Amino acid sequence: MDTHDQHSSFIKTPQQLIFVVAASFIIPIFGIVLLVQLVTSERGADPNALTPEAIAARIQPVGRVEFGGAGGGGAAGARSGEEVVKAVCATCHQAGVAGAPKLGDKAAWAPRIQEGFNELVKDALKGKGAMPPKGGNPSLSDDEVARAVAFMANQAGAKFKEPAIKPSAQKPQAAGAADGKKVYDSTCTACHTSGVANAPKLGDKAAWAPRLKQGMDALVQSAEKGKGAMPPKGGNAALSDADLRAAIEFMVSQAK
Repeated sequence: MDTHDQHSSFIKTPQQLIFVVAASFIIPIFGIVLLVQLVTSERGADPNALTPEAIAARIQPVGRVEFGGAGGGGAAGARSGEEVVKAVCATCHQAGVAGAPKLGDKAAWAPRIQEGFNELVKDALKGKGAMPPKGGNPSLSDDEVARAVAFMANQAGAKFKEPAIKPSAQKPQAAGAADGKKVYDSTCTACHTSGVANAPKLGDKAAWAPRLKQGMDALVQSAEKGKGAMPPKGGNAALSDADLRAAIEFMVSQAK
């Protein structure tokens, strides 16, 4: 009779038994360690994403008003309704951003037209809902805003008359703080109002004091070439040298 047990264990020696027992403990523990490391591991942040230059690039405004250049329209205060709409209002009204009535959408404009021209202009000047005052461009004159309102409403069936361009509005403004404020409002305010990336806040005398000691020419040169997190010309390459200097003169005047 064959006395061999076909189901006998593969463990033949005490050494094999010790190895099997040890492996039954070590392998599960090793697997648990790997699982814990997988769950608790975190992806490291990119250090380059925290540099001043990267921060400044992320906060650049979606759109900006450009001064000078071909096709820039009429002088400040003398732009037609169509010119203002193309430069400012179309940003929201072209696509209907945040519920803005689209250009030419008669159904959306009908209840607004019924409010009357003066009421629409009043809302545009002061802001309403998601629309900021003057569409977010404080450099617009009241008449320019009114012309833009008339132009958009007329595209949707209204019969409003655009305010005439006054002869005085066609006179060029003197260079200085007034022009500088316009450049500041359209380009510099994104960083200098809140002090983003250590930009000296407008009117902060302590922050501007060491910069004032450098002199106007040095400040203009730094702004033109860019310094630290500030890109050349504040990120608006279309600025002329005169516009850039005017903006700096305005900011300096607020820190004296």
